[in-house]
Amino acid sequence: MEPRQQQLLRLIIDDYIKTAEPVGSKYLVEQYRLDISSATVRNEMSLLEEEGFLRHAHTSSGRIPTEKAYQFYLKELLGKGAMPAGKQGDGGKSEKEFGQMAPEENKESAVKSIAKRLMEISGETAIVAFDPNWSFYTGVSNLMQKPEFHDSVSLLAGLVDQFDAVVSDMFDRVSHEPQVFIGSHNPFGDQMTTIIVRYDFPNTAGGILGLVGPMRMDYARNLALLEAATKIINELSEE
Repeated sequence: MEPRQQQLLRLIIDDYIKTAEPVGSKYLVEQYRLDISSATVRNEMSLLEEEGFLRHAHTSSGRIPTEKAYQFYLKELLGKGAMPAGKQGDGGKSEKEFGQMAPEENKESAVKSIAKRLMEISGETAIVAFDPNWSFYTGVSNLMQKPEFHDSVSLLAGLVDQFDAVVSDMFDRVSHEPQVFIGSHNPFGDQMTTIIVRYDFPNTAGGILGLVGPMRMDYARNLALLEAATKIINELSEE
């Protein structure tokens, strides 16, 4: 992909993540003060659409990113895996967002509290499991507030119904490096993204912690938040 196309694609994805609104060429030029014409941007966007990175929204002349675009964004524009979040120094900043966690009676309760805080900060649904048969999720109402899911009650109901089964199935396959499952690769549904990682507890197989949201999620921020939450949990296991 040409550098200019990469720049435009990143602007489109970043803007759509923030606004959930289709992005047009004139808007891009004016919003980001681009030194190229809207006609040039429109042509580049047409090429990106032909290559499968953008698609027309049903109710607008603007375009929105496809699953292929988010995959490219994660791999090529943010860097591979979760590393960019830490390298950019977001991990420490995100850790401070959790604040001082109140003492809990046991470590499982502490992990649930961290998951709830993760949900509140990220605005996504948080999942946590201590073994394949014990899982907890919080923040499904966050999904219901996303514009793309306003008319998808049945989709969200199905999502809730399958949480335990999906977590059980993938428990042993989650690694200590955050894994990102986008769209058709996501076990919770092809309109979703899941970021998930394994944490450690002594004398156990550890557990998993994750965020589930729409493909239009803030990948850099959520990766950094998950990294921070996992660090806090791992520190609990050392106490």
